[in-house]
Amino acid sequence: MPQAGGLPLAPAQPPRTKVALLLPLTGGNAQLGQQMLNAAQLALFEQGAPGFEFVPRDTGGTAAGAAEAARGAIAGGARVLVGPLTTGETAAAAAPARAASVPMLPFTNDSNQAAPLVWPLGITPGQQMRRLVAGAHAQGAQRFALAAPSGAFGQQLAAGLRSAASDLGLPAPVILNYPGAAQPALAAKDIATRLAPPAEGTPPPPVDMLILAEGGTRAREFAAALAGAGLTPMPKLAGSLLWASEAGLAQEPALAGAWYPAGDPAARAQFDSRYASAFGERPSRVAGVAYDAAALAARAVRGQPDAVPQMPVGELVLGADGALRLGPNGQVQRALAVFQVAPGEGQVVQPADMPGSVGY
Repeated sequence: MPQAGGLPLAPAQPPRTKVALLLPLTGGNAQLGQQMLNAAQLALFEQGAPGFEFVPRDTGGTAAGAAEAARGAIAGGARVLVGPLTTGETAAAAAPARAASVPMLPFTNDSNQAAPLVWPLGITPGQQMRRLVAGAHAQGAQRFALAAPSGAFGQQLAAGLRSAASDLGLPAPVILNYPGAAQPALAAKDIATRLAPPAEGTPPPPVDMLILAEGGTRAREFAAALAGAGLTPMPKLAGSLLWASEAGLAQEPALAGAWYPAGDPAARAQFDSRYASAFGERPSRVAGVAYDAAALAARAVRGQPDAVPQMPVGELVLGADGALRLGPNGQVQRALAVFQVAPGEGQVVQPADMPGSVGY
C-alpha cells in the first residue's frame, strides 16, 4: 500500500449523497423539530444506503430562517430538501430550491404550495374532503354541507369539498361560513336555520352530511347546539383530521358516530411502535410526515450520488400513515381511512383507500 511519512494512506471514500433536513431545531417548535429529526433518522436506518447522509439545517421556525437554510443546504451540495414545517417556511424555501432545480418535500398540509418539484406531504384539507365524500357517497349520501370559520383552512376545505362532489357528479355542496370568533352556540343555531327547509316553495333535497371545520371544545359545542336546534332531518355530522387526536369528542352525545378521515391505523401503529422502541416516546402526527419525506428522499438518491435525484413519481409508497403516491406537479395522493367518534379511540368504519386518478 502506498505510504506517506511511513503511514498507510487511507482508502479514498466514495462521494456521499446529501439530503438536507430543514427543521425548527431552535425556537418555539424546537421540541417538534427534534421529533422530526428522530423520525428522519429512523427512515435513514430503515431505508438508507451506504454513502448517503442527512444534513440537518435549522430554520429557527421562521420563513427567513427556512430560506437561509435552503440556500446553505443547496450550496453545500444537498440533492433533495426534506422540510420545512409551515406554509410560510415552505414558500420561502421553495424559491431557492426551484432556482436550483432541487426537489423539496415539505411537511405542510397547504396544497397551495404544491408545484413542480415541491410536494407538500401533510394530509391536506382536499384529501380529507375527498375521502369523506367518497365514503359517504358509497353509502348513498348525495348532498353535502360544510360549516367553517372564514379563513384559509375553511377555504381549502370548501375547495376540496366542491371538487370531490363535482368529480362524483353530485350537487354543489352548501358552504356555510361564519366569523372565526363567533360563539359556537350562536353560529350553530344560525347554521341550522340556513339548512332548514324554506317556509314556502319546493324545498331542496336535505343535506346528508354536515362537515364541521372545528375541533375540541368548539366542535362539541357546535354539535350540541345543532342537536338542540330542531333541524329535521338531522344530517350526519363529520369533521376533519383534527378529530383524530381528540378522544374527548366522544363526551358529546351529539357527536357519537360522527365521521372523520385519518391515515391507515395499522401503518400508523407500526410506525409509532418502531419510533417508541428507538426513542422511548410516542411521536407526534407530524413526525410521521417527516418519516415519509425522509424515506422518499432516501429512495430518490439511493445508489446514484452523481445523478439527478429520481423522485418516485407515480409509485405507490408505504409511509407512516399508509400508502401515498407523488403526482407529477406536486400533488400527493394518500390512502385514508374513515373513522367514527367513539369512547376512547375512534373506530374504523371504512378501511384506508387510495383515491383514483381524479384529484391528483
